[in-house]
Amino acid sequence: MPQTPGDRPAYEPADVPPDAASPPPAPPGAAPAGTGGAGSRRMPPWLPRAFALGGVITLAFLALLWLLARLRGLLLLVLVSLFLAFAIEPAVNRLAARGWRRGAATGLMFVVIAVLLAAFVGGIGSLLATQTSHLINGFPGYVRHVIDWVNATFGTRLSRDTLFQRLPTVTGTLSRHVSGLAQNVWGIGTTAFGVIFKALGVLLFTFYLSVQGPQLRRTVCSLLPPHRQRAVLRAWEIAIDKTGGYIYSRALLALISAVAHYIALAGLGVPYAVTLALWVGVVSQFIPAVGTYLAGAVPVLIALTRSPSTALWILLFIIAYQQIENYLLQPRITARTLDMHPAVAFGLVLAGVAVAGPVGALVALPFGASVQAFAGAYVRRYEVEEHPLTRTMPPRRERRASRRAPRWARRWLGRLRRRK
Repeated sequence: MPQTPGDRPAYEPADVPPDAASPPPAPPGAAPAGTGGAGSRRMPPWLPRAFALGGVITLAFLALLWLLARLRGLLLLVLVSLFLAFAIEPAVNRLAARGWRRGAATGLMFVVIAVLLAAFVGGIGSLLATQTSHLINGFPGYVRHVIDWVNATFGTRLSRDTLFQRLPTVTGTLSRHVSGLAQNVWGIGTTAFGVIFKALGVLLFTFYLSVQGPQLRRTVCSLLPPHRQRAVLRAWEIAIDKTGGYIYSRALLALISAVAHYIALAGLGVPYAVTLALWVGVVSQFIPAVGTYLAGAVPVLIALTRSPSTALWILLFIIAYQQIENYLLQPRITARTLDMHPAVAFGLVLAGVAVAGPVGALVALPFGASVQAFAGAYVRRYEVEEHPLTRTMPPRRERRASRRAPRWARRWLGRLRRRK
């Protein structure tokens, strides 16, 4: 039947122009476009492998965390051993340069440290045992003497009878705690055995890290290219220098502190002046943060057996000496070993305690000094622009300092200013 112009067949879409080309035929087996067939929902071939790889990485990370949690004690032992090996290695290297074997040199250092530690612990132990017995036996007399001194000095009316009536209650409480502690013999023995085992492990690791130090460094460097080897050896050398310098500078400060406190304690007539001076010197220098308070508490308590005024004078001397040490002695002695701001050092100690407890407090300062020295050797620095915010001293003080400077320094400063 003939169609008139403008008429459309019933099967032709109304929105398709008459002259539009028909779409190309679909390939065999393909779903029609717009039908949402299987071809549009097919998973990319790389996606299953990516899921599998992500799962494997997650499991490996969790396994690593579990392993680190299990090996935390061993890692701390190795860290302490490495710190001690770094501390004694300068002396071992000097003895090895004179013909000593590294094993014999390390053994000699162990013997010296053991003798010093035994003498210190023995002296402090005998002092504490003797003074504890004296304090227990003469406690009522000390209390009566202190109350009389407080009443006579400050005009108070403290009653000795009321205090002595409460002493039996305090004594009974202390005796119960002591008896309960004595009944836990098995727990105390287990703890002591664990401490001894860990100490032996630290000694063993320290000995081998010191004796086999060159072989260990050769093994590590054999796995690295030459430029990486130089960087690793440089970092190792800085760590040894900073750790050894930290120990030796602390030992020198402990010696000066012991001598100063011995003079003060002997002058005020405090008993056991030598032992107390050694206690103050060693504890205040080798126990970070709280060592000063622990060191000063024992001499003050012992001085109370003499008189409250003697204890007060000892306390004032300890406070005054700490100021002299912090602002005069310590910056000069540790300038070449631990050139670090006091605030940074205190923050490092707190961070070390938070991460690894007492061990972290012990190794935080040498580690921070090593990182600072390594950064100073490899990080590039630029000249700072002059600005009021970067000025370290007032202009008047700067002019006075420049006037006191040598003539050649003043000429150099003048040339520098003219160039600017």
